Amino acid sequence: MELQGKIIAALPARSGTSARGEWKAQDFVIETIEDRFPRKMVFSVFGEDRLQRFNIQVGQNVTVAFDIDAHEYQGRWFNSIRAYDVRPIVPPVGGQVPPVDMASAQAVPPAAPAAPASEDPFGGGGESNDDLPF
Repeated sequence: MELQGKIIAALPARSGTSARGEWKAQDFVIETIEDRFPRKMVFSVFGEDRLQRFNIQVGQNVTVAFDIDAHEYQGRWFNSIRAYDVRPIVPPVGGQVPPVDMASAQAVPPAAPAAPASEDPFGGGGESNDDLPF
């Protein structure tokens, strides 16, 4: 799933040691910016490498790709929203948003203008003055 919004809070980073070694995680709060009634969501980024790569800053507009999961603890259920990709939203230049090829994450160049249509698209020979094809 994906959500676009503005980062409004960065909570303190957490770290520790597990059976697999050292770990680091941090939670962020995002608020939707395009909705009539903005919504907020807390998401986690797990792993020091991802925290450095995403470089999330408060006030930044981003697109967050995340997974949702739930787990049970002592008879209660808790949601877990973990981000696997966070990309900054680049403001458009000149008022137009270029299409993006998601496979390469590069802007797609605009298509060439269409060739002008011929005078008679139905090939009727041009003898009739009406615009009916038959």
